[in-house]
Amino acid sequence: MNRKDRERLLARGVPGTCGDFETAGISRRSLLRAGGLGMLGLTLPGLLRAEETAALAAPQVKAKSVIFLFQFGGPSHVDTFDMKPGAPAEIRGPHKPIKSVVPGLPVSEHLPRMAKQMDRICLVRSMHHTMKNHNSAAYYALTGHAPPRDDQRLRDSLSLYPAYGSVVDKVAPLKSELPTFVSYPHVISDGSVTPGQRASFLGKAHDPFFIAEDPNSKNFKLPELSLPAGLSFERLQRRREMQKLIDSQSRLLEYSASAKGLDDYYKKALEMLSSTRVRDAFDISREPEAVRESYGRHTYGQGCLLARRLVEAGVRFVTVYFDATIGGRSATSGGWDTHGFDNTRMFPIIEKRHLPITEQTLPTLLDDLDDRGLLDDTLVVWMGEFGRTPKINANKSRDHWPQCYSALLAGGGVKGGYVHGASDSTGAYPSRDPVRPDDLAATVFQLMGIDPATEVYDTQDRPLVIAEGEAITELIA
Repeated sequence: MNRKDRERLLARGVPGTCGDFETAGISRRSLLRAGGLGMLGLTLPGLLRAEETAALAAPQVKAKSVIFLFQFGGPSHVDTFDMKPGAPAEIRGPHKPIKSVVPGLPVSEHLPRMAKQMDRICLVRSMHHTMKNHNSAAYYALTGHAPPRDDQRLRDSLSLYPAYGSVVDKVAPLKSELPTFVSYPHVISDGSVTPGQRASFLGKAHDPFFIAEDPNSKNFKLPELSLPAGLSFERLQRRREMQKLIDSQSRLLEYSASAKGLDDYYKKALEMLSSTRVRDAFDISREPEAVRESYGRHTYGQGCLLARRLVEAGVRFVTVYFDATIGGRSATSGGWDTHGFDNTRMFPIIEKRHLPITEQTLPTLLDDLDDRGLLDDTLVVWMGEFGRTPKINANKSRDHWPQCYSALLAGGGVKGGYVHGASDSTGAYPSRDPVRPDDLAATVFQLMGIDPATEVYDTQDRPLVIAEGEAITELIA
């Protein structure tokens, strides 16, 4: 060992005796390995350099948690955060732009509060893919993996990839009674249930802890965390032990693919049932009435508030679905689709529902996270499955448009007041730095400290990387 190597060890707190190496983060196994590998030309200095290189290459955890606000139906980028005031009327639409706190970054006139928050936002204006159907495009957005085909009839199967949160639960789970991945309050569908909402081939143990109840309900509570009347926790545990014995004897878990992972799932459920910490995190009634009102007394608003409570408790990934359907046939309910109206004026659902809800919930969530010191390590993702056509059609609405759309990120290690990529003069195609959902997935995982090249295994035991894109390092703070 030369002087420089000795100084490096001393700098790490190593006094110079073998018995103290572990206090410096160097295990006895590493030392033994160095001794054995020295015969092959790799000495302790070489091992130290290799370990330091590996440590530098490992992603840093910038986002301890993620709140994924999924805007099912496809928001129009041209009518929200990528307005084209210089374009012809049939492209720029009826909404006027207003200045935001970021010079050169106007937003819709219906989003004045968001205009004051854009210095917290990292806006990706060059998202693109080729899936024109809601189910295929939504699957792509929820997993970061392109579907095998663009087909509205695409259904969940073990050949398709798992949701973001299920991957996190597999490769970087919480070591506590809290669930790693929570989703609510809808199972989204367009004709058939949209794939990509669950764990797929990773197994049921990595499915989200799903909440079907409305967090805006006066009597909101989780049946999953409530015991039936007359059934004690101890009695439930005894029942579970008996069920495990029956399963073992019948070899159910060995022969039934659909049952794989259920044992771990039940174990998690029992841990949550016995946890005051878990019950408290989901108890939205603990929030002051003024806070609840600030988020909006509707399902989505209270869902955003619940998301804040969950990440504050330590949940790693929370998916909040804006609506169960794509919308399009009502001015008062549904997702971001704008088809099916007998339009006497343009986009009534956007003006009456989508933009007012966004204007209330998103700035409130960002403020609340920031006030509680959570925004710096909580990544908020706001996006849909695609955008809308720049040109307004004959029915005074915009059609599906995956060729170019926007995604909003905030907190969790991304730059604020930053625009990544650009669309062309009409918002039709990326003109600079195109980004695919695959790249966004790699970015999210890297921000969470998870190597995007990490492999998981499908039902055929084939290794598959969790993200096939490239992390967008330019937007990382």
